[in-house]
Amino acid sequence: MNKLIHSVKTFRLGLAVIFAALLAANATAQTAAEVGSATARNGFLNETEIRDKFNNWKTDADAQAWLAAMSYNTREIESVIAAKPHGEKADVEVRIKTKLGEKTEGISIKLVSNVTGFNQIDKRWLAHYVKMWSIPTDVEAALKLFVGETPPNVTAKESNRIYLNELGADQQKAVIDFFAGKKEEIVSDLFQGDGVHAAGWVMVALKATSNTRWVIRSSADTIRYFSEGPVVLTRNGNLKIGRITMQRKGGDGGRDTAKMLQFKINPALLFDAK
Repeated sequence: MNKLIHSVKTFRLGLAVIFAALLAANATAQTAAEVGSATARNGFLNETEIRDKFNNWKTDADAQAWLAAMSYNTREIESVIAAKPHGEKADVEVRIKTKLGEKTEGISIKLVSNVTGFNQIDKRWLAHYVKMWSIPTDVEAALKLFVGETPPNVTAKESNRIYLNELGADQQKAVIDFFAGKKEEIVSDLFQGDGVHAAGWVMVALKATSNTRWVIRSSADTIRYFSEGPVVLTRNGNLKIGRITMQRKGGDGGRDTAKMLQFKINPALLFDAK
């Protein structure tokens, strides 16, 4: 009888240990899923304030959370120096020193005011992209019509440009095939850039209320997420590259800068990225 009671107690103890382990594993998984996304305690308005918060990391809870989201143990950090490079993919660069050494992290920052808004991630003259991505002449010719660098046949069209879905079937295919074939390189350039000022991280700050929600993802995860999906023409005659829209800049009172090519995303999608 005593042996039976002892066996039951041992069984119950084993179940309790297993249950506790499952709870701990679930809590760890939940914590891991939530890392990199939270509500800022003090709020912020722009890149300058984000830079300043990093520089005040010892007393700024938001900056401490950002560093933790970037896989830094704040107890091991010796110093943090943040700056704003000019005209680079990284809007803020953070130099972090620990006992193991020093590393500079480039962060691309997207500030949005609502969950459905769009944000420009890159805008340049077509010639720059032609050189950067080795765009072939047939695709370049099609894109010149698209942005309005080459005016359409005035007898056939009154507008000063042609939408991609108004191009001939062969031209449409050439554009789609090119961007599909170089999608990984193109999306990487749009988000991360290259060189010493490349952005290794993307931060989205949603200022829909007085409390600012933020999320930080690595550029690799951001690139993977926004690359997902086919390269297709939209109903409006623009190009969809995964979750990225390529369009003519337009506006600017009809000045030449309206003919620039731009790429846009909805940054708020990153909050739900898996």
